[in-house]
Amino acid sequence: MLTVYGIKNCDTVKKARGWLDNHEVDYEFHDFRVDGLNADMVNQWTNDLGWETLVNCRSTTWRNLDDDTKDNLSADNVVALLLDNPTLIKRPVVQTSGAVLVGFKESEFEGLL
Repeated sequence: MLTVYGIKNCDTVKKARGWLDNHEVDYEFHDFRVDGLNADMVNQWTNDLGWETLVNCRSTTWRNLDDDTKDNLSADNVVALLLDNPTLIKRPVVQTSGAVLVGFKESEFEGLL
């Protein structure tokens, strides 16, 4: 089963979900804000992708973090930060039984499916 993680009003999530709908791909949508996140899930993503890939350094949430938090971000503390601030996660996170993707690129979606 394919699961799309994100926030329903995010433009990139909307594009990804629209692409999946147009290609008649069955998926489950998991909204960070409504359905929440857990440490196991975020740990898996950071292990699979690297935390640097998962953190959205262009987000408003990132810009609003204090410099000390940004400067001292590491594998040791990133999961707690992402759980406290799920909008720091690049979206969407798309997970299948064998792969995890971040963001929406049509070519990657075609390759995944």
